[in-house]
Amino acid sequence: MKRVITTLAILLVVIVAGMTALVLLVNPNDFRSYMVKQVEQRSGYRLEVSGDLRWHVWPKLSILAGRMSLTAPGASQPLVTAENMRLDVNLWPLLSHQLSVSQVMLSNAVVRATPESAPQQPQNAPVAPGRSDADAPASGWSFDISQLRVADSLLIWRQPGGDEYNFRNLNLNLNQDARHLANIELSTSLTRNQRNAVLSLKGQLDASQYPHRLSGKIDELNYALSGANMPPQGIKGTLSAQGSWRAETQQFALTQMQLSANDSALSGEATGSLTPPQQLALQLHATQLNLDNLMANAPQASENGTQHATVARAPVIAAPRVQNNLDSPLNDMNLAVNLKADSAVWRGLSLQNFALDVTSQQGLIALRALSGKLGDGDFSVPGSVDIRQPETRVALQPVLNHVAIQPLLAAFDMPQTVQGAVSLKGDLSGEGLSLEAAKRRWRGEAQLNASDVKLAQLNLQQMVRRAVARASDRVSSDESADQGIRQLSGTLALNNGVLHLANLQGEGDRLKLEGGGEVNMPTQQLDVTFGLTLTGWKGDDKVVALLSQQAIPLRMYGSWNNVQYSLPVDQVLRQQLQSEAKSRLNQWLDRQPKNSDNDSLRKLLRP
Repeated sequence: MKRVITTLAILLVVIVAGMTALVLLVNPNDFRSYMVKQVEQRSGYRLEVSGDLRWHVWPKLSILAGRMSLTAPGASQPLVTAENMRLDVNLWPLLSHQLSVSQVMLSNAVVRATPESAPQQPQNAPVAPGRSDADAPASGWSFDISQLRVADSLLIWRQPGGDEYNFRNLNLNLNQDARHLANIELSTSLTRNQRNAVLSLKGQLDASQYPHRLSGKIDELNYALSGANMPPQGIKGTLSAQGSWRAETQQFALTQMQLSANDSALSGEATGSLTPPQQLALQLHATQLNLDNLMANAPQASENGTQHATVARAPVIAAPRVQNNLDSPLNDMNLAVNLKADSAVWRGLSLQNFALDVTSQQGLIALRALSGKLGDGDFSVPGSVDIRQPETRVALQPVLNHVAIQPLLAAFDMPQTVQGAVSLKGDLSGEGLSLEAAKRRWRGEAQLNASDVKLAQLNLQQMVRRAVARASDRVSSDESADQGIRQLSGTLALNNGVLHLANLQGEGDRLKLEGGGEVNMPTQQLDVTFGLTLTGWKGDDKVVALLSQQAIPLRMYGSWNNVQYSLPVDQVLRQQLQSEAKSRLNQWLDRQPKNSDNDSLRKLLRP
């Protein structure tokens, strides 16, 4: 055992002595001009290293440098600047005059991906066919880098004519082999317009055709989004895909995409270009898409199953600023989205065969298709949305076919007092895209047809029967189950939050109605009057004839959470009795001789 320990000690002394001798014999400043030359020959980039280079032997044999910069050909600003640079070198290649760098580490660096830092081609300059690595001279040092590490740095990204994005806390590990195939790990964060994004990525990169083309695979991209106009819990998920990038055309493509966002899962592909205006085309499919978990003010289901709006808390910020359409990235790009979902959830509504086909030309959005099945019915909402101005303008042409009414009322935060199915064809326009804006600032008209309509906790036929029974005992009617209104038609007109109902006509079992009124959504008030006509009366023929022909007014008014009713059956009957009495008196007067008394009575009866 003592012999083994002695041997190891001798070996350690030899290694330390060898490294010490190497440090003393090899001046790292001799590598400066060689590294600068090699970088320029291989890439055309200009490397500048300030200050003296010095050895660092623990825990790795390294060369420490001061401030450095890397500048592309013809660029006015450097691509990379750093206050400190460390080169981890391999010991044994030094004995053979080989500078083998196992890792380049930059700390607190600034990486600029801007037009000012991009390579500039001289006019009429030929384009190289690909990577043109210059061979090392036959004698002297050889140069190779296998790993790049960037820690706690800043990436500044900006396209020509576009906004600037600052990616902070940038950490990058890149390991490449001789064929320029690399494993990459990256993490960073972005804060912009009161929105925060945290990203971390693992993948592979093929840089064999750099700088003309890059390709690779995203094994896993984890992201988390939060802040203004985000749901309270934020949006979290992962992404995996195959990717490629062409520098000359600034085009990219993502294929075999697998994307998760909260509890939604999508697959598909994306293509686009970063040349202004930026282009993005998405082809996506989802088996389950929960839009409520991706919206800032989506309704939440309470324990009793009702829906109510959730107000997202504003992010904590030092200086709040008003959000408007100028902050939207859609103003700087052309977008095309084709999305299909087997099932989706929007404002508590369960949608099937959901389809979205939308294009955006720098803020002018065309809804070519927004459709799906809802219960036993279906819907389609084509139209357009214009966000090119600070005020969003909306124009929609909704079409509903046999859609259940009650879930719709819940989705739009209205009392669920009406049951049945509705078919509708309308034309709407206004300012704003939120539900609150739709209730206050939209206008339009629609044709309405509904079937099997019932008012919750309100039996119209029963109300009329009981009111007639209280007013007169001369007629009666069989008590029957409320079958509702089989068919109901009419017109709707929306004007800045006031919904006007006109030409309402409906019929049911022994029941006919007609009427109209208005519903004020901002104040949550209503005032609607129906003329109800019932059949199936028994008893006095005259009263039966009256009730079978004369519409009885039913007025519903007040707050829609506490509706008041007025059903003046006694007035209708009293007017009929008065009219009948006047008729008989007039008949009697007609048979009487004319005199002053009779003439005065006639004047009273016939004003």
